[in-house]
Amino acid sequence: MWSLFLQRSMEAEVDMRGRPTVLYLLLMCLVIWKAAADCPKPQGKDHILLTDAALVMHNFPEGSVVTFKCTNGYERESGSDAITCINNNWTELQLICKKMDCGFPAPQPNMSFNISGGTLFGDIIKVICDKGYQISGPTYRQCYPKGWSGKPRCEVITCQSPPQVTNGRSSWDSQDFPKYGEIIHYSCNKGYTLIGKDTIVCSETGEYDSPLPECNDLKVTTEISRITPTPPKQEVSSSRESSVTPTAHREKTFSTPTVSPSEQGEIDKTLYHNKGTGYIPIIVSVVVVLLAVCIVVVFLHKFLLKRKGSYDTREDLKPELLQFQNL
Repeated sequence: MWSLFLQRSMEAEVDMRGRPTVLYLLLMCLVIWKAAADCPKPQGKDHILLTDAALVMHNFPEGSVVTFKCTNGYERESGSDAITCINNNWTELQLICKKMDCGFPAPQPNMSFNISGGTLFGDIIKVICDKGYQISGPTYRQCYPKGWSGKPRCEVITCQSPPQVTNGRSSWDSQDFPKYGEIIHYSCNKGYTLIGKDTIVCSETGEYDSPLPECNDLKVTTEISRITPTPPKQEVSSSRESSVTPTAHREKTFSTPTVSPSEQGEIDKTLYHNKGTGYIPIIVSVVVVLLAVCIVVVFLHKFLLKRKGSYDTREDLKPELLQFQNL
C-alpha cells in the first residue's frame, strides 16, 4: 500500500526535467520513519519458543503482541506468555518453564520401580520384578513428553515338564509347564518303593529344587536292608577309653546302593566272610581267658596241698593204730 502511494506521488510531482520535487523527498522520509518505528522480530529463551501464530508474522508495528510457549518436555510454571511492542521495544517476557514430571509409573502386576534417578523429563528408572518372575521387555523406562517409555512386563518363571520315573508316576497331568512354586508329587507302582523325596518344586531359577526320586523293587530293597549290618548303639565314653578301643571290635557300616538280583550272591558271600572274620578275635580272647583260669586253679590246688602237709596233726589216723601205741 505504501509503495503504491509513493509511486503515484512520484508520478504527480515530477517536473518537466524528470526530477522529484520536495514533496517526494518528504514522503520518502515518512516511509523510512514508519519502518524504523516497528519492533524487531522477537527471540525466544532457554526452553521457550514463539508460537506458530507469531512465527508467520513479518512486521511488528507499535502495539503488536506476540506469544511464546515452552519447548517439548517443559511446561508453564508461572508468568505471562505474551509481550507487546511499545516505543520500538518489546516488553519483558515473564514466562517461566520447568521440566514436566511424569510422576510415579502406573502399577503393574508383580512389578516395582527404582525411582532414585527421579521422575522428571529425561530421567530414567529401573524396572524390578518380584521373586519368581522375570522381565519381558525393556529393563529401564525414561520420562518422555508423552509419559514413560516402554511397556515392560513381569512374567512368571516356568520349569520344564516334570520327567517321568521308571515304575512310577507323577501328579502333573497338564500340557503347560509348571510355574514357580508349583509342587509335583511322585508315587511308585505296586511292588516298588520310592527312594528319595516324593516331591519336587519349581524354583525361581527355573530348575527343580531336588533330584528326581527312584522306584526300586520292594523285594530287593527289603533283602538288602535285612543283610545290611546295623552298628550297635554305643554309650558316650571318655576320650581315653575311645583311644584304646581295639580296632577289631569296631563295627563296619556298609552303604548299600541299589543292586540287581544277579549281584545278591556276591553281597551275601562278602557279608558272611566279614561277619566270621569279626568273631575270630573274640574266640581267641575267650580261649586265652579259660586257659589262664585253669592254670590258676591248678596252682592254687598244689599250694594248698603243700600247706596241709607241713602242719599234719595226725588226727586222721585210724583208731586201731592209736590202740597199738597205748600198749
